[in-house]
Formats: sequence, structure tokens, C-alpha cells
Amino acid sequence: METIGAYEAKTHLPRLLNRVSRGEKIIITKHGVPVASLQPPEPEAAHRKPTKEIIAELRNFQRRHKLNGISIREMIDEGRR
Repeated sequence: METIGAYEAKTHLPRLLNRVSRGEKIIITKHGVPVASLQPPEPEAAHRKPTKEIIAELRNFQRRHKLNGISIREMIDEGRR
């Protein structure tokens, strides 16, 4: 992990972004004090679905899969045996 001053970061941002896209993490300082970090995004954040889409998928799943009178509690207890 490299530390770089804010002025240099501003001047060389495209080069720094290329390095970050390859997995590096860079700390940006202002007067020697860390103020920010450049790092690749979390993998799940890049592929996160919209909330409304997830809710719709859950409702579709619920419609297709019936419990046939078994309660959630019974299913949990059965899984513990």
C-alpha cells in the first residue's frame, strides 16, 4: 500500500486509477495526514441488484415453493437433528 500526497494524486489520478484497477490500494494524505484511500470496490457492491428486484424474486420463489402445512419452526427443528 502506497501513500501519496493530495497534489500528486490530483496530478496523476488517471495513472493511480489504473493501478487501483489492478488491485492496489493507495492512501492519499494532506499535509502528511491520511484523508482518503483509493481501492477497488467490494466484489458484491459491483453486482448488487436493486432492492425492488430482490423483493420480486423472493415473492416469485414464495409462490412456487409451498410449505404444505409445515411451519418454519418445524423446519428449523428438523434441520437441527
